[in-house]
Amino acid sequence: MQSRWVYQLGVLRDALDRLDELHEQWLATRDALPATAKPGTADFDDALAEHHAESWSYLDDWATHGKALREINSAARKARSPLAPTPVPAPVRRIAARK
Repeated sequence: MQSRWVYQLGVLRDALDRLDELHEQWLATRDALPATAKPGTADFDDALAEHHAESWSYLDDWATHGKALREINSAARKARSPLAPTPVPAPVRRIAARK
């Protein structure tokens, strides 16, 4: 286990929480736009650009620290599970030599 994983997982969790909040805000903003505000119009595109601008730093956190998830998964696959019993070697059978 790497000590930095705790920090990285915290950053990822916080970024995901914030992205979820921003997405909910975007949905509310989009729904509050005039009916004429469609993709390609200034009202819609400006609101979407603002949403994207607010999201970039959290997406950057995922780009920077997301590799920790692969590292943890790889380490977990290689590690012995504390829940699995330790394999016991099979007893050695000795065959009596014929005289």
